Amino acid sequence: MKIEIWSDYACPYCYIGKRRLEKALENFSDREDIYISFKSFELDSSASYKTTTNTIERISEKYRISIEKAKQMIDSITEYAKSVGLDFNYDTVRYTNTFDAHRIAKYAETKGKGIEISEKLLHAYFTENKQMSDHKVLTDIAIEVGLDKLEVEDILKDKKFAEDVRNDEYEASRLGIQAVPFFFINEKYSISGAKPLEVFEKTIEKALQEEKILECVEDDNLGDMVCNSDGCSIPNNK
Repeated sequence: MKIEIWSDYACPYCYIGKRRLEKALENFSDREDIYISFKSFELDSSASYKTTTNTIERISEKYRISIEKAKQMIDSITEYAKSVGLDFNYDTVRYTNTFDAHRIAKYAETKGKGIEISEKLLHAYFTENKQMSDHKVLTDIAIEVGLDKLEVEDILKDKKFAEDVRNDEYEASRLGIQAVPFFFINEKYSISGAKPLEVFEKTIEKALQEEKILECVEDDNLGDMVCNSDGCSIPNNK
């Protein structure tokens, strides 16, 4: 079985959704036969390569809400992260362009390290608050997963793997993907957003049974829990 995941390293729900998927897969005995690949998706391709504002101010301005409301939104997302065992320092993330991070991830994929580096990059951004546009940060993370330092530095100096990133983004556009995380299972079933555990389990079970109907699974209880170019949805705490 194949699971393709479109995500961005600056998307909180992408990390939460990744954890929910992983938890769901624990309940399947043949999970070792499931191939997972991460696809590039930039929430803001025009984002600066330098941190220009803090998170609360950025969210307040983006959604045109008060500083207090922005803080509540951040706290709410942080609580959702805790529910899947993630320790977010979301209020102090260093928001920058993620294109080079995606390039390095595409290189890592060619070395069989795609899943490992995606986890490292998400953790670096949301927990350690490292800057995803910093080439030294990206090089250090790549070395941690066993990639060659000189090759990584060469890739970052040039524009290698840029086309791979753009191809993922083109494919997302072709499929009508406008928000992430987006999980495409066996090219038949789709899950948009960080849906509850049971949604992942149900959809994976269907895929494993080789049903041939493409379904976009929705769950209104928690809201969409996705991020797009306009921002991240506000969690519904009903």
